[in-house]
Amino acid sequence: MFIETETTPNPSSLKFLPGKTVMGSGTREFATPEAAEASPLAQAIFDLGDVTNVFFGGDFITVTAAPGVSWTDLKPQVVAILLDHFVSEAPLFVPGSAGGISVPAEDESMLVEERDEDSDIIAQINELLETRVRPAVAGDGGDIQYRGYRDGIVHLQMQGACSGCPSSTATLKHGIEGLLKHYVPEVVEVRAA
Repeated sequence: MFIETETTPNPSSLKFLPGKTVMGSGTREFATPEAAEASPLAQAIFDLGDVTNVFFGGDFITVTAAPGVSWTDLKPQVVAILLDHFVSEAPLFVPGSAGGISVPAEDESMLVEERDEDSDIIAQINELLETRVRPAVAGDGGDIQYRGYRDGIVHLQMQGACSGCPSSTATLKHGIEGLLKHYVPEVVEVRAA
């Protein structure tokens, strides 16, 4: 088995491609070692001690290194863990847990109270996010979550390599905002959640 790696726009993050499905559907982000307890793979990567984030995508794993950590030293350790995991066909999540289900807490699900009269606009925004934005963001080792729309303002949350990326603000403001404004004239601004 061979695991490819790709750089991401975030210099602290590397994208690992095992050539196999990682998540059958959806994504999962682990921002702390405690959160990683739901996944033996994420926990093993956090146990290296030099990791601040692990993100599972459809066919990739993005790992974010702690500030000042060299990928020269960390990359072979992460590859070894990934090889062990995929060769042994170990489960991605702890059996019997809800680890594969990512449900935002009630207070985190939406940042704004949406109005019924905006349902067509919201549907257009979500369609564009799903078909145009998410594939591009996944290519950079991350994901984007819709967090609400009200009064022309779309709230989005970056995940994976994108969450701490120095260029994520530019991606939101110049890339995603421009796309949404073009196709959905009611959108006047995109804000990071």
